[in-house]
Amino acid sequence: MALARINGALITDWASFHAQCQEALGFPEFYAGTMDAWVDCLSYLRDEDGMTQFHLKANETLEVIILDSDLMRQQVPDILDELSFCVIGINERYEDYGEKPALALVLL
Repeated sequence: MALARINGALITDWASFHAQCQEALGFPEFYAGTMDAWVDCLSYLRDEDGMTQFHLKANETLEVIILDSDLMRQQVPDILDELSFCVIGINERYEDYGEKPALALVLL
């Protein structure tokens, strides 16, 4: 299983969220820093498109670990809610194509 750790203690707004994700997930330099771009980058983890540092095998899952998620829930609950919503949507997209979900969100 592939792992990406995001430091929730450093997330205080949308800009810091996207900066942390870009670093942890290896998004390209031209990453737009929006949730649409976030979803786009993580929708093709089993393709060799270079949108993340990860290239998953057919049944592999990327575990996205949010450290200090309790602090994030206190400071920026809307970001954590949107993140959860987007992970569900991305996994549904994979299932629509007959694939196993590719993301597991872990809140620590």
